[in-house]
Amino acid sequence: MLPTIRGVLLLLLSAPLLAAATWSPPLQWAAVGYALLVLGLMALDWRLAGPIEGFELERRHDTKLSLGAENPIRLLLRHRKRRPVMFWLRDEPPDEFGIDERMLTGTAKPRVRWEGVYYVRPLRRGDYQFGSINLRWRGPLGFVMRQGAVETAVPVKVYPNLLNVRQYDLLLRRNRLQEIGLRHARMFGEGTEFERLREYLPDDEYRRINWKATARRNRPVTTEYQAERSQNIIAVLDTGRMMQSPVANIAKLDYAINAVLFLAYVASGKGDKVGMMTFADDVGQFLSPRQGRGQFYRMLEMLYAVEAQPVEPDYRRGLSYLALKQRKRSLIVIFTDLSGGASMNALIGNVSVLARRSLPLVVTISDPDIHTAARQQPQSSLNVYQRAAATQLLDERHIALENLQRQGVLTLDVPANQLSVAVINRYLELKGRMQL
Repeated sequence: MLPTIRGVLLLLLSAPLLAAATWSPPLQWAAVGYALLVLGLMALDWRLAGPIEGFELERRHDTKLSLGAENPIRLLLRHRKRRPVMFWLRDEPPDEFGIDERMLTGTAKPRVRWEGVYYVRPLRRGDYQFGSINLRWRGPLGFVMRQGAVETAVPVKVYPNLLNVRQYDLLLRRNRLQEIGLRHARMFGEGTEFERLREYLPDDEYRRINWKATARRNRPVTTEYQAERSQNIIAVLDTGRMMQSPVANIAKLDYAINAVLFLAYVASGKGDKVGMMTFADDVGQFLSPRQGRGQFYRMLEMLYAVEAQPVEPDYRRGLSYLALKQRKRSLIVIFTDLSGGASMNALIGNVSVLARRSLPLVVTISDPDIHTAARQQPQSSLNVYQRAAATQLLDERHIALENLQRQGVLTLDVPANQLSVAVINRYLELKGRMQL
C-alpha cells in the first residue's frame, strides 16, 4: 500500500494535535484517534481499490521488430469495475532496446479498453524477451495506491529493418515514392520488352514504327519498349571487422543488411532475379539468383543471424568464388568498407575482373564522425592529431574510390541513414539506362 499525497497530508494533520498535547494532554488521545481514523480510511480505500485481477492487461507488437527503427509497442488495459480508475503502467522491455518513454498513465473508464503506445529502437539483431507489465492504480477515495504485476514474458525477434519495405509498399500503391526519396527512373523507348503503343512523334526512330498498328489506325504508331525483366542482381556482403564499426550506435553491417533486403524486395517486385553472398576471410553463405517474393523471405532468414567477424575480408577468395558460381552477366552490388592497404588492392584487382563480364557496384558507408573530425578547428594537440588522422582516412578513401572508377567499377559512398534509398535509386537508374 502506497499513500498518496492526499493521504500523507491527512496524516500530517495529526501533528498539530500532538504538538498541542504538550499543553493539553487530552489532545494526545484526539491525535491518536484521528490518526487511526485516517489509517482506517486508507485501509478501506486499499480494499475498495481491489486486486490487480480486476484489470485485463495485454501487450501487442509485431512478431518481428525492426532493427534501428521506432517500433510501436501497444499496451491495452480494461477495467472490470463500474467506476473510473487513474493508473500508471510500466512495461519491462529488454534492456538492450532504446526506449522513448518508460511510464504511461491514464484513466480507465468502466468496461472501456484503454490503449497506450510507446516505442523501442533495438540496436542489435537477435532473440530477446519482454518482462512483466507493472500496474499502479489509485483507490476510489484517493488516499492510497495499489500496485501489482502481470506476467507477460514473451520472446521477440529483432530482424533487419522491415519498416522501409512496408512504407515502400504503401507509397507504391499511392504512387508517392518520392516521399521517401526514390526517383522515377523508368525510360520509355529503350529496352527490348514491349511497353505500349503511342502516336508517332517527329523525334522517334523509324525502326520503332509499328507498321501493322499504323495500317489499322491510318496514322503512324510507335512501339515503346521497357527495360528487360528477369535480370540478375547479386548482393555481396562483406562481414569483416571493418563492418563492425558503429554509426549512430548501429553497426555498418546492419545498415548494409537493411539495404540488401530493401534492394531484394524492390528488384523482385520488378521481375528481376535476386541472389546473395556473404564473406569475410572465407565465403559464408551463397544464394543463387531467383525470382519472386519467396527469395526475399529466404534472404531475410539467412541475414537474421549474420554477424561481423573480427578478421580482414579476403576479397580474392570471395569474389573468385562468386565469379565461378555466377557466369551470367549480373549487377553485383558489393557492400564493404574501405580499409586501405593490401586488402584495398585486392578489392580493386578482383572487382576489375568481375567488370569484364558483369556490372559491379561497390557501396560504402561514409562515417559522419570522421567528416566532423576533419572539419573541426583544433583547440588542443589532441584535436590536431584527430583532424590529421581523419583527413588522411578521407584522402585514402577518396583515392581508393577513384582507382575503382578508373577500372570501370561503379561506386556509391553515402551516409548510413541514406544508404537504402541511395542503393535503390542507383539500381533504378542503371536499369532505366539499360546498363544491366
